[in-house]
Amino acid sequence: MKVTAGNLVKAIAKLPKDVRFNYVHSGTQTKVQVIRVQEPEGPIYIKRFKSDGSEDETSISKEMLWRAANAFVENVPVNFDRLFGASYNTRSALEALLAHTPEFYWCKPGRIELIHDSTEIKKGHKHLVWKPQEPHRNAIMMESKGVEAISELPLQFVTYDALVGFDSRPTDELPIEVKRRHLQIQIALIEIGTKLGFRTWIAHNDKGFQYGDKKIGSLDGVIGKLSDERVLAAYPDAIDAAKLIDCVWFKNGRLMPAVMEVEHSTGITSGLNRMKKFQEIAPAIKDVRWVIVAADEDRGEVLRKANDPQFSSLNTKYFPYSAVEELHSLCRRRGLTSAAVNEVFLDSFMEPCISH
Repeated sequence: MKVTAGNLVKAIAKLPKDVRFNYVHSGTQTKVQVIRVQEPEGPIYIKRFKSDGSEDETSISKEMLWRAANAFVENVPVNFDRLFGASYNTRSALEALLAHTPEFYWCKPGRIELIHDSTEIKKGHKHLVWKPQEPHRNAIMMESKGVEAISELPLQFVTYDALVGFDSRPTDELPIEVKRRHLQIQIALIEIGTKLGFRTWIAHNDKGFQYGDKKIGSLDGVIGKLSDERVLAAYPDAIDAAKLIDCVWFKNGRLMPAVMEVEHSTGITSGLNRMKKFQEIAPAIKDVRWVIVAADEDRGEVLRKANDPQFSSLNTKYFPYSAVEELHSLCRRRGLTSAAVNEVFLDSFMEPCISH
């Protein structure tokens, strides 16, 4: 049995049109109402009612419905935030509507985190799970309690904006044999950057750690001196400010695609402060992603702190560990290169922290 966009449209069309439905996340005050459904495959026209009293009308596209449909396998939880990344701003509305239809349940499975040779189950994120054999009453949300821990990586064919039809099933999680999670993620970002044609700066105080038979600072693609990057040549103070930033990607000697702080045990605010200081010293450098890389269970804290008015100029993006793992796996197994992907593809793995 396979889910199609038509199945999703038919199910949502049966929801009452005079009801404002809650979102799956209990902390979200926004509600969503179905205005009109265009069969057989969408779009679905909706109205969103926000906590400040404002409201807006928008639509859920046919393309979005197909992307959701392609993700579902019976009894396998799907993380909508990971599925859609930064690509669609109505993903939570679609998630909410589907959760109120009879064949979909919401759940919070534990998240398996593998570090070196030890496995730990962390608190999970919200997911939807398709259970066609156990339908519930229409127009209500039901939690599925019996879902076991999962890795939160996609388990089926997924269509991304720049790549179509590849099998994204992971063979394992990060094959990076260091016990320090923060360092494991940094190494993954180095290897991703190398595949995508970026040179990578790693925080000065992390370069001496050993990985295999090399120091981190001597890995392929790692920058030895920030002063060698032409994009920073006019900003000597920025070079000093960047020395302790966890990871910075450079491209073609003139671009800086991302400045990233990996927040595993240190405070998110300290990472935002370091990026903000860097931005203020070198304001003319454009098209930079200011990114907090953090565990999936820290998403709420990242979004809350990134929305502090003092950090608004960063327009921060959130790069969850599961997304780093997925992109690293694709680069390693599928041989992704800068010629094969574009900026939109990279952005699909990061979530904007500020809604516009």
